[in-house]
Amino acid sequence: MDILTEKKLLDKNSVEMAYKVLQPIITQTPLQYDAYLSQKYHCQVYLKREDLQIVRSFKLRGAYYAIAQTPEEVRKKGVVCASAGNHAQGVAWTCHQMQVPAIIFMPTTTPKQKIEQVRFFGKKQVTIKLIGDTFDAAAAAAQEYCQQNNLTFIAPFNDLKTMAGQGTIAVEIFKAAKKAELEVDYLFSAIGGGGLISGVAAYTKAVSPQTKVIGVEPTGAASMAAAFELGHPVTLATMEKFVDGAAVKTVGELTYLNAKNYVDQLTTVAEGHVCTTILELYSKEAIVAEPAGALSVSALDNFKDELVGKTVVCVISGGNNDIGRMQEIKERSLVYEGEQRYFVVNFPQRPGALKEFVNQILNPDDDITKFEYTKKVNRGKGPVLIGVRLGNRNNTASLQARLHEFDPHYIDLKENQMLYEMMV
Repeated sequence: MDILTEKKLLDKNSVEMAYKVLQPIITQTPLQYDAYLSQKYHCQVYLKREDLQIVRSFKLRGAYYAIAQTPEEVRKKGVVCASAGNHAQGVAWTCHQMQVPAIIFMPTTTPKQKIEQVRFFGKKQVTIKLIGDTFDAAAAAAQEYCQQNNLTFIAPFNDLKTMAGQGTIAVEIFKAAKKAELEVDYLFSAIGGGGLISGVAAYTKAVSPQTKVIGVEPTGAASMAAAFELGHPVTLATMEKFVDGAAVKTVGELTYLNAKNYVDQLTTVAEGHVCTTILELYSKEAIVAEPAGALSVSALDNFKDELVGKTVVCVISGGNNDIGRMQEIKERSLVYEGEQRYFVVNFPQRPGALKEFVNQILNPDDDITKFEYTKKVNRGKGPVLIGVRLGNRNNTASLQARLHEFDPHYIDLKENQMLYEMMV
């Protein structure tokens, strides 16, 4: 390894320095044994509850440490950041505590709940600018604003100080593990831009090299996996924004190098699966996790055979979930699990057609959840958008076979994402 690359890698000492600064400031979040998940996966699962952090997210750690390490005369002029929500809240809380003005750039797609929380934590110290549809667009605007106004940019992930702050999670994990006489076999953590996984993995490999560190990305925004494949950060051509806390088109150069050096394996989780996990954590555990916060637990399914009998830690990275999104989360979960299906079916335009469909095509325990139809003049048939909640998802194949007999040209919207988004 050349000297230049080595200087870009985080080390144990840097993380421990950050821990000393943050220890009296932040909440030492619990490492909790989870009986339900342990039974489900036949192993010992512990949750690192960063959803219980002061701003309900791990991002406070990196934000506070990065700002604290900026010379006072510099930070008093003001700081700038870009964030989809959680980093912004960390910066806002820190700036209110230190009485430092902050200009915070957020994507226009940021959930309203996170915007309001930034205002709440920052109070008079914070000015919010909503720009662009993605984090990357907001970040570009923030960097330009910094240059024009000679202010300090507090990076959300691609900065060694930010990464060191996030890495203090691992310090707490292994302190708690030592006290409980645990050997951590697997550590699962979400990846957005890569700051969290970089800090956590760097410290973990220094104190517990046998622990397997798994980085988890949403399938629709797997920018670290793309970087691993090509050997350098790459900008995704398209990106699914649903897991907003991990929806980053381009990971940082520093986070890529650290993840490549310290992370054992990457894995991806479908957005619908994340929704199922959010609902499961809430209903079974009374844990409110945001989509990115549920990624680590969602990934356990990808490793369930090799986890048997092991000790596993999952970082619940955040709990800033907008209650207004719960209906969408439930819908996505049902579609992913195969319990909710949508079809476009040509119906004969004659009396009794719907009754025939209900009696002869649907399974006895199926339910119609959506039915949109407009009668077409002088046509023998007309298209119907129909939503079906299956009583038993194992009956899908038989339902589709009967649908084909009813209309050989029916469209399953699960196979046409563009039509699904337009019609549902």
